[in-house]
Parts: sequence; structure tokens; C-alpha cells
Amino acid sequence: MRLIVFFDLPVTTASQRKAATKFRNFLLNDGYHMIQFSIYARVCNGTDAVAKHRKRLYSSIPNNGSIRLLVITEKQYQGIEILVGKLKSEEKTFETEQLTLY
Repeated sequence: MRLIVFFDLPVTTASQRKAATKFRNFLLNDGYHMIQFSIYARVCNGTDAVAKHRKRLYSSIPNNGSIRLLVITEKQYQGIEILVGKLKSEEKTFETEQLTLY
């Protein structure tokens, strides 16, 4: 599964810029990678990991702005069409394979 975070944070004052940078750094330190400006994604192995990272995200959001979270399956994520541009090299490293244990 993938968590996709979309955000639009105000950056007009120094304190707002600091809060936005702190949130972005949290995302990077928590294993998210940037897909586009203000759109970050992370791989989660199952619903337990999704719940854990959802809680971590809620505890790190700034007071102002707009933040959205979308949880999708790996198959849905692989169906993304790039209309203009190319797949970034850092995105290629996050392609995952299904692992089955017997």
C-alpha cells in the first residue's frame, strides 16, 4: 500500500516557513519521497503499518494550511499515468514487489 500526502501550507511569515519546513523534513525522515512539489508518498506493508504512519502524520501536522492523505494499493499506484515529464530516478527505487511467505 502507499500513503500519499498532498499539502498546501502558508509560507508568508518566518514562523509559517519554519512550520512548513519542519513538516516537509518530518515526511522525508519518516520514509516519504517527493513525487511532485507538495506531494509525497511512502510504501507501507499492510494496514497495521498504514495505521501507524497515519498516527505519526497526525501528530506532526502544522496548525494552518491544507493537508490531505490518500491510501491506495500498489496496483492502483502502478496505474498512474505520467502525462508530461518522466519518472524520476528516486521514484524508480521505490518500486516494490509482492512478497509471499509460506
